[in-house]
Amino acid sequence: MEVINGEFFMKGCGREDPCCLHSAAEAKELILEAGFLPLFENGAAGFSVEERVPAANWWTGDHEGDPWEWRMILARDPEIVYGKFFDKKAGFISREWFPEFANYRRNGYDFDALWEDELASRRMKRIMDVFGTEESVSEAHTGQAFLSFELKELAGFGKGGEKNFEGVLTDLQMHTYLVMCDFRQKVNRKGQPYGWHIAALEMPETKWGYAHVTSCYHKDPEESLDGIREQAARFFPEADREYLRKALALRRSGR
Repeated sequence: MEVINGEFFMKGCGREDPCCLHSAAEAKELILEAGFLPLFENGAAGFSVEERVPAANWWTGDHEGDPWEWRMILARDPEIVYGKFFDKKAGFISREWFPEFANYRRNGYDFDALWEDELASRRMKRIMDVFGTEESVSEAHTGQAFLSFELKELAGFGKGGEKNFEGVLTDLQMHTYLVMCDFRQKVNRKGQPYGWHIAALEMPETKWGYAHVTSCYHKDPEESLDGIREQAARFFPEADREYLRKALALRRSGR
């Protein structure tokens, strides 16, 4: 995406281009094969959904061809998570590759341990307290999902409360402690949905279980980093390595 004279221009491809994605199903296939993929262009050639869809397809409301609609479909998919995982920007990670990201980004820390070692902010703690602990919700998959505006109020970021809710929420996604699991509309007093679709967030342990999310904790975080780098280089060989490193934001929590 480029901004020229205050206007947004999408970087797309032709409909007949071999790399063109035509549906959420095709996008899912690529995400599962590559393991992870940002939604928007980021400077690393080919490493985004944006570059693999005709520019005219965006924000049409067409569930079949609009990638903005795909994000809602894929966020609900049992094999994929969606969130701000790539340099604080949105994208997708597969079930297979999420434990590698969690191991590296968390540096082996569950959130409670991160807090106890004074490596998490008080504002992060306020948000995570709404969800409970990773182990308490995971095995029975009983954790809750909260619409972002609900979470904001419950964590004390409402009017007169804590500041920078969106920034803290993004940090928690970057550290893999939270993911977007759905998009829903608000409901009026008559039970009718209205307005924009709003992101619902949950812990990945709720979706996939604590054992799976932490299944790479036995590895050195550097080993997970090497695997992520090798996978990215294999599937996106034309991507500039510096842009790729920035897009992946390969920085550990606790640093």
